[in-house]
Amino acid sequence: MRLYNTLTRQKEDFIPLNENKVKIYSCGPTVYNYAHIGNLRTYVFMDILRRTLKYNNYELLNAMNITDVGHLVSDEDDGEDKMLKGAREQQKTPWEIAEYYTDIFMKDIGALNIEKPEIIPKATDHIEEMISFVKGLLDKGYAYETSDGIYFDISKFEGYGKLSRLNLEEQIAGARVEVNDEKHHPADFALWKKAPKEHIMQWESPWGMGYPGWHIECSAMGQKYLGDNFDIHTGGVDHIPVHHENEIAQSEALLGKPAVNYWLHGEFMIVNNGKMSKSLGNTYTVSDLREKGFNPLAFRYMCLNAHYRNKLNFTWDVMQASQVSYDRFIEGALQHKEGTAEISKDALSSFLSDFEAAINDDLNIPKALGIAWNLVRYTEKSKDIYKLLLKMDTVFGLGIMDAEQKSEEEPKLDVEIEKLIEERQKARKEKDWKKSDEIRDKLKEIGIELMDTTQGVKWKRV
Repeated sequence: MRLYNTLTRQKEDFIPLNENKVKIYSCGPTVYNYAHIGNLRTYVFMDILRRTLKYNNYELLNAMNITDVGHLVSDEDDGEDKMLKGAREQQKTPWEIAEYYTDIFMKDIGALNIEKPEIIPKATDHIEEMISFVKGLLDKGYAYETSDGIYFDISKFEGYGKLSRLNLEEQIAGARVEVNDEKHHPADFALWKKAPKEHIMQWESPWGMGYPGWHIECSAMGQKYLGDNFDIHTGGVDHIPVHHENEIAQSEALLGKPAVNYWLHGEFMIVNNGKMSKSLGNTYTVSDLREKGFNPLAFRYMCLNAHYRNKLNFTWDVMQASQVSYDRFIEGALQHKEGTAEISKDALSSFLSDFEAAINDDLNIPKALGIAWNLVRYTEKSKDIYKLLLKMDTVFGLGIMDAEQKSEEEPKLDVEIEKLIEERQKARKEKDWKKSDEIRDKLKEIGIELMDTTQGVKWKRV
């Protein structure tokens, strides 16, 4: 198996520290708002990596953090904490915001058939570990105290910039760096921030009340759950120039050796060939996909059609085409389930070896999916092809097995749906609006959307 290591800018043979077990740290969400489809593409990539490793018989220990404090509106050290900003705007406490959006995030990744990592630690549950990490850096001379916090001294770390390959002047020019006369260098970053009294999220520390910097969270939790050295760190390309660069600096400074062997990053998703941003109103969510009648797994299918290191352009036309292709793929796979044709073992073996070569070549899922499509389109219908597609789907995660179960259950379910719609129509005629709304809500819970048209009531699965 070969993976592209951002640190070396080349594909490398994957050699885990432990022969049978792979340790992975994945940068998780900052839970101050809904995750948009660009965020979720990164977690589909994380999931494909996990599934490919498991396909290769590795046992996984994957930690994915939940950032519920310390992530400022800038990746640097200026601006407001995203959690506090979200709490203020939504008139809730930061803890209520974190709980609500964490729950939504978990449901979203479930809808996309993304496996939950083995460990999902929250930043606020690990303040002691972060304080200990900062103390260690101070003791080793890599950090210093100012009136507003503890900062990492990048001049003391010789390898700073080796991940992003930007010189310090370029990094400063490309980032919004707070002007702070007490900092030794403009790019020095906060390990711990001292909090004013009115700051809601703050903890006791040797330096007074305060809260952790964003970068220290991942280093501290990674060390706690995966040890001083682990195999893979994943994230988005936006993490490379600041967040992951700073993680490398503080972890290697404390440990005296590299903490991570392979750095993997997923590319951006763009929208209509342009930037995705809240100001443009195009930060679409899983709910937006559903409201337009799309299956979230069709979005997953869209993600699989682009290599994780290539940008993916989202448009609603592409989403529509992905839904059609996804449906055809599933229907085509199911047509082989009861097939009686005999396919030679050599032919099946050739398909499988090509598939395995693709997934093990830096997760070349688009190529692997093309191989699966050749099986789906196979003129002769064969149970053996169906079994092979199920095996491939352990990597794709497109839900062929689940679709099979649904296809068997749907005729019975359709009768029940029609019965409920008739009951609702009767309630509406009798002007029993409460019962009518209750039935609509019940149908919505099982994924059925009603549309009152001039031709009567229509329904669709969402």
